[in-house]
Amino acid sequence: MIPDVDCDSIVYLNGDYVRLGDAKISVLDRGFIFGDGIYDVVPAYNGKPFRMDGHLARLERSLASISIKVDLTRHDWEQLVEGLLKRSGMGDCMVYIQVSRGVAKRDHAFPKNARPTVFCMVAPFKRPSPEVREQGYSAVSMPDVRWLRCEIKSVSLLGNVLAKQYAVDAGVDEVLQFRDGYLSEGASCNIWVVKDGILMAPPRNNLILEGIRYSLLEELAAAAGIPFDARPISQQEVDNADELMLSSATKEVLPITVFNGKPVGTGKPGKVYQALRAGYDAAVAAL
Repeated sequence: MIPDVDCDSIVYLNGDYVRLGDAKISVLDRGFIFGDGIYDVVPAYNGKPFRMDGHLARLERSLASISIKVDLTRHDWEQLVEGLLKRSGMGDCMVYIQVSRGVAKRDHAFPKNARPTVFCMVAPFKRPSPEVREQGYSAVSMPDVRWLRCEIKSVSLLGNVLAKQYAVDAGVDEVLQFRDGYLSEGASCNIWVVKDGILMAPPRNNLILEGIRYSLLEELAAAAGIPFDARPISQQEVDNADELMLSSATKEVLPITVFNGKPVGTGKPGKVYQALRAGYDAAVAAL
């Protein structure tokens, strides 16, 4: 029994719906042996998926990027997500999707006839509290030493795990990673920088995992009349930012008010964050 996990919840595994406590895969599954697989997370509010098209498109891109083929169309994925949400009866929750290359003897090369393992489950999540929204997060910097294919949402998350533990050991909420002196991302989130009213983010490339909130915040900024610039951002620019923010599926968008032990701007959530937060809440309410 795993603490804090509902083993009676229903999950999807390779075409079947089973209890989580009964779901099993082989120890020779390549997702377990090699981390040879991908995943995605579709958030839902009041049981309704949010930005599902973006998440499923990224799922398909990640599968294609490592040459895993599954017999599921976009419509099939949509039906699977919506069906699991309906079965769960949950309100605010997330649908976790993981696909590995499947079971095969342990050999690094792709097996010729392995059948991909497809696993999906629903888990509740809590929206960021008013206190977190008002106080913001604390963060520290660290070198980004991960591999160079960060645009793939891989289950090989050791680099992200170590980054998160770096934050825990430092007594802060998050890390901001830098590669060759330029901002990449957090442990499991995109990072946003504001200077002189301009919203900035690292460019979409192989050095970051483009979150689905990346395009959403770009849209919200345009609607609010906030200039946006995607470009390499130096650590000095981050150090001197007026505002810092993070975004992810479950953290939504949150301010970072302390960075490397110093206040960011006034030390309180700024006007750009407030505008984006209001736009985000409106988008959720419109579901």
